[in-house]
Amino acid sequence: MRLSIPASAFVAAVVGFGGTLALIIAAADAVGATHAQTASMVTALCLAMAVETFWLSWRTRMPVISAWSTPGAALVGASSGFTINDAVGAFVLVGVLLVATGLFKLLTRLISRIPASVASGMLAGIVVTFAINAVKTIPADPLLILPLIVGFFIIRLFNPALSVLAVLLGGGVLAVLLGRVGAMPALEMSTLVLTVPEFSMTSVIGLALPLYLVTMASQNLSGLAVLKAAGYEPPPGPLIAITGLVSLLTAPFNALTSNLAAISAAICTGPDVHPDPAERWKTGPFYALAYLVFALFGASLVAVFAVLPPALIMLVAGLGLLAALANALAIAFKDEAERIPATVTFAVTASGLTLFGVGSAFWGLLAGLAALALDRIKIR
Repeated sequence: MRLSIPASAFVAAVVGFGGTLALIIAAADAVGATHAQTASMVTALCLAMAVETFWLSWRTRMPVISAWSTPGAALVGASSGFTINDAVGAFVLVGVLLVATGLFKLLTRLISRIPASVASGMLAGIVVTFAINAVKTIPADPLLILPLIVGFFIIRLFNPALSVLAVLLGGGVLAVLLGRVGAMPALEMSTLVLTVPEFSMTSVIGLALPLYLVTMASQNLSGLAVLKAAGYEPPPGPLIAITGLVSLLTAPFNALTSNLAAISAAICTGPDVHPDPAERWKTGPFYALAYLVFALFGASLVAVFAVLPPALIMLVAGLGLLAALANALAIAFKDEAERIPATVTFAVTASGLTLFGVGSAFWGLLAGLAALALDRIKIR
């Protein structure tokens, strides 16, 4: 077996985990999760990805890589007024919806019919808050933040995939040297914490529905596209249904939705992994192994993040979503005929508007679709 197979898998796992863990921490903080619940969230997510990736890669003989929902984490992190019980209820519902989507092709078709401009406008509105907050960290601690920003843009010239991870690791070292870090926590094994889900119309409309939509439109459909671009013919239904089922089972342990990966999958599906596409599925078991290790020490990793400067965590989260923001904006405004609806979606979502307890992502999507419908009526 070529060394490139485990090497690619481990790079994908490290980049996916280290580059976006700050978003998971932010999401947990936004819904008032305790330290134990946050650690359980990370542990359960890692277990979910290990199971999904191993099973789907082995069964399909394709490099089917799963990940947590990065835009979903951003959505939860940007929300307000929800508790961890509300969030768990939303995660459970999204798992059910994903299973249904995998079983019934009609749902997949309906999601795919949402215009890319509006869906991307909603995603851009969600993640732009994190990019803005990253900029706001500069006056909070310029000695720590400015060198990291410069380093990020230099490193991404040579290796964009590792640039965020480099900021996280380099920022941790610099924070220690500047005396910004408290006492390092002792090594502890991970545990799972069960949280009772709560369901309300507000959390369903304001959290569950937008989370389902961004997971499908921004993650699952993109993940399928990556596999197709690499020459594979993935079966959409079974892949989405399995990730939905595992998400449903792990949700009570505070786990955010897991789904098909796009960026991590791209690392594992190219010719650099193996010249024979039929051999690339073997990255799956190694990727799963890496996430089993992360699951084992998830509590310690969360504890380490807890002693790092808040400005550093905000910076890493913002930089980690910069590429997603750029891509979402490019897609949102690509079609000139749909730029106004996309702009409306983006503006309403980014505003943080809350009406009747429902968050801005839902209202942004609704406003964008309404603007698009009016434009099309005028054309007719």
